[in-house]
This record gives sequence, C-alpha cells and structure tokens, in this order.
Amino acid sequence: MSSSTGTSAVPRHIAIIMDGNGRWARRRFMPRVAGHRKGVEAVRAVVKRCAERGVGYLTLFAFSSENWRRPAEEVNFLMQLFVRALEDEVVRLHENGIRLRVVGDLGRFEPRLVELIRNAEALTEGNTGLNLTIAANYGGRWDILQAVERMLKAHPERRDGFTEQELAPHLSMAYAPEPDLFIRTGGEQRISNFLLWQLAYTELYFTDSLWPEFNGAAIDEAIKSYQQRERRFGRTSEQVQSAAAAGQHA
Repeated sequence: MSSSTGTSAVPRHIAIIMDGNGRWARRRFMPRVAGHRKGVEAVRAVVKRCAERGVGYLTLFAFSSENWRRPAEEVNFLMQLFVRALEDEVVRLHENGIRLRVVGDLGRFEPRLVELIRNAEALTEGNTGLNLTIAANYGGRWDILQAVERMLKAHPERRDGFTEQELAPHLSMAYAPEPDLFIRTGGEQRISNFLLWQLAYTELYFTDSLWPEFNGAAIDEAIKSYQQRERRFGRTSEQVQSAAAAGQHA
C-alpha cells in the first residue's frame, strides 16, 4: 500500500481488468477471438511500460470465474490462447527479469495448462524485476472464502473471532501489497468480483479505451491521474498534508 501521506510518484501495484476485446473486434467486423488475440499485444505493451516506469507489481484479470458462462467456442479459444502465450512469452519475461505468478482456482484447467503455469512460475521465481500476476479462473468472493477455509484449518483450536491481519496471509495475493491503482478499460465502471478484499482503498480509474487499444501511453495517462489524487485512508486532507510536511522536515 502507498504511503498514507499521499500518492507516490509511481503506483507500487497496478491492477487491471482488460475489458473490450470482443467489442474491438465487432466494430471491425471481425470474430471476437480476433480481439482476444489483439489483446495479447496490449499485454506486452503494458507489461513493458510498467517495467520501465518502475511499477513493482502488475496484476491482470485474464479470466474470471464467471467467464465460464461464455460460449464454449470462445472459452476453448481463450484456453488455447493462454497456452500459446505461456509457450511464447515466458522466456521473454524471464530474460527481462520479470517474475510471473498465476492466481485463481486452477482445478478446472487442463493438465497441460496447469503444467505450463507451474513451469513458468518456477522458471521466473528468482527474478527481481516486475512482479506480473495473471488472475485466471479467479473471483474475489472465491478468494475470500478460500482464505477463510485456510485460516480455519491453520487454527482448528480457535473458537473466538479472527482479525483482518490473521486472514490476510491466506489470500491468494498475500505476497503483494494492496493495489494503489485499479484500471478498467472498455467503458464499464464495475469491479466485477476482482480483488474485492484488496481494492478497499485503491484509487479507481475507468477509461472508454478498449483493451486492444490500450498501450504504454495509456498507462502513463492513468498514472498521471493517480498522481493528482490525495489518498487519505480515512483521515482529513489537513492531517495528510500535516503528515507530509512533517515527513519532509524530519
């Protein structure tokens, strides 16, 4: 989480819902799958710019637990695209010092895909650059429920209540700070069951740009918006400004 005295120059953690692939394709009289394919190019551009800007953590919502409701043909294509992306991109990520993790319920994925995910995570485990997380078959409510289950298993003897601090280590992204900036492309203004626990104090940024159109310059615009905000975390502006001034003179 960013300092409570305000926003930092660059968000430490950016989380993105990559929305609009299908609409981008439809406007060009192309099949929806063409939009998903084009969206992979946007991922490359955004990962590159975040690494250049010194963002520590980037989390991309690739496939939600609700996306299984889409037409079977599209779901199958998305799974194939995920496999190809892992096969084609992981070595490049590794060469650029990027660490890759995938969070979500992987139980519904084909064994080949799970194997590729685990191999990619193992290959990049020692990298110290950008921490890239792909949320796949992920849902915020699922994340909280599985964290509760894991917490209860870790403390079967407990009969009284638990604290937020005791639950947090069991969330799927316990290794990362809470996002400073959340971005959703595609014009919708919803969180859509993404990182419900972690987004409690995150700055929200919505853009009409469709995901295949999103690029490094668009990330720069989102960061610029973030830098103009004051993060109070429940305090008043005067308290935030006073704390910032005290920090400057310490």
